[in-house]
Amino acid sequence: MHSNHFTRHAQQVLTVAQGKSTHRSGPGADPSIARSWARCLEDYHLDPAQPMAPTVLEHARVLESRERLQQVLTIAGGEMNRLLQQLSGGHAVLLTDDRGVILNCVTEPGERKIFERAGLWLGADWSEAREGTNGIGTCLVERQPVTIHRDEHFRGRHTGLTCSASPVFDPNGDLLAVLDVSSARHDVSRQSQFHTMALVNLSAKMIESSYFVRHFDDQWLLRFHLQPGSVGLFSEGLLAFDGAGRISALNQSALNLLSLGRADVIGQTVEALFDCSLDELMSRAAPDAATSWPLRTRDGRGFFAVLRGQPRPELKVYSAPIVTEPVSPPSLSAICLGDAALQTDFRRALKVFERDVPLLINGQTGSGKEAFAKAVHQASQRAGRPFVALNCAAIPESLIESELFGYRGGSFTGARKEGMRGKLQQADGGTLFLDEIGDMPLTLQTRLLRVLEDRLVVPIGGEPQAVNVRIISATHRNLQERVEDGRFREDLYYRLNGLEIALSPLRERSDKPQLLDFLLQQEAQGHPVTIDPDARGALLGFDWPGNVRQMRNVLRTLAALCEDDVIRYDDLPQVIRQGAAEESFAPEPTDSPLDSAERSALIATLEAQRWHMTHAARALGVSRNTLYRKLRKHGIAR
Repeated sequence: MHSNHFTRHAQQVLTVAQGKSTHRSGPGADPSIARSWARCLEDYHLDPAQPMAPTVLEHARVLESRERLQQVLTIAGGEMNRLLQQLSGGHAVLLTDDRGVILNCVTEPGERKIFERAGLWLGADWSEAREGTNGIGTCLVERQPVTIHRDEHFRGRHTGLTCSASPVFDPNGDLLAVLDVSSARHDVSRQSQFHTMALVNLSAKMIESSYFVRHFDDQWLLRFHLQPGSVGLFSEGLLAFDGAGRISALNQSALNLLSLGRADVIGQTVEALFDCSLDELMSRAAPDAATSWPLRTRDGRGFFAVLRGQPRPELKVYSAPIVTEPVSPPSLSAICLGDAALQTDFRRALKVFERDVPLLINGQTGSGKEAFAKAVHQASQRAGRPFVALNCAAIPESLIESELFGYRGGSFTGARKEGMRGKLQQADGGTLFLDEIGDMPLTLQTRLLRVLEDRLVVPIGGEPQAVNVRIISATHRNLQERVEDGRFREDLYYRLNGLEIALSPLRERSDKPQLLDFLLQQEAQGHPVTIDPDARGALLGFDWPGNVRQMRNVLRTLAALCEDDVIRYDDLPQVIRQGAAEESFAPEPTDSPLDSAERSALIATLEAQRWHMTHAARALGVSRNTLYRKLRKHGIAR
């Protein structure tokens, strides 16, 4: 069956590539697909019918590539998780380097094996020269967003995939990485990929802009746009220059706004480009630029701009009026603490953290565990020291030891001669956040316990090194059950569990209105976006199974797509509007003696378990989902 499919697909590829196809529809009708198929045959000499296994780089080369793109991986990690939350099930979000080697893969835990069987695993080379026409490899060649749908793939073994990929460029305009969303679902149409492609492209631009801003952290950064409200959004122009006013880099949006080529601008002074002196421009600088002001080019075109940097004394009066437009969102590490129980937990966590007591944060996926940990770090005396995060579930078991402990140069074949510092060394003097600690392999649990006891790190092939690091761990799993099952060391559990903080799911938080406004302000990036009453009611009434992460992702999309800076009910995703409609037709609760008894029993159990939902569900002998359903039925809130 498979061989017949491969043969038919190979014949179609050969017919199109040789220019013999007369069909005006189908894979070969797209010129970019036809060009790619021709390259695969003529330049790479690939066989579309051959079911070859993917080429996977050796361990040391994957580590080297990850180290080279460490800053990009850090920026992209959160964006990839947000992107996955915006998509329905059956998707994998991938980030590759500029050669098409997969460096990170984010999927739902139960779907990882599906994509590994398709060849989408860490270290796999998905360049066109290796795997033929595919989203990643063709995006690398075309240097623009592409969607490759099922039979449009060159190799027959990939025709079950649909891939949408977008390039990520560095500040010099060179290809830095590729962001890709792949699906193995059979019901995915090419038309349905328009929405997915838009989300992928938006996320790639966000990664690109964040990388630009961080890359030139030591230089002045001019952010500008034709509209004051668009300064701070992903479409803004970014221009970096040094203390002498020499332009170091521009992003593509800046070149488009200025209608100039990169070679025409790099090395020129900002005074040659804009109609003001360097001193006038620098007098507008601020470390946290928060207001936009008019700025004209030498040829008279007008923009609105902000300048990040240390201000210099103004030598003469700048006559242009100031337009107060907020453009910088609150710090990404900020956290909304409007919920009284959350405030209490935060104060307790900070108090013990300052005494070097390890924190263990428990909560559902997306409930804000990393944001809570980062807020504790930034409120502590270690705020100026590193906060280093490691997701124990996102890194393959073969790489996590090197990521955590590092290695000495030459310690194994292919290792970098200068070695690599692990996360523990990078966090020296600060905080190490171990996310999804419940998924750490048992062998590494033993080594981590030794580090916590001895305060010494032994890199692979190296000598012991002293470290001064505080640990915050997080998990959505029940670690006590994993201890009983033998999947987690009991001594490590008690060593990490100095104080356990149980974060409530979003549906139980009393500060949902404040959190909604807080997240919207962040995701709108200072743009004055508002929510009409009907939409606000639907958003606040939704159950949010993906918790804070899901709410953030929805608000980001709504802020980007809404008209007239107003989010209306019709703009909301269908799942939220459907939930609001079901709520409006829900029957009124009855006050029967049986209902009253059930309500009283629920409240008594919750209070006895201090509103810990997992413990309460276990005490009642029901699942957590059943418990939540009964709470909604009786209108019980914390």
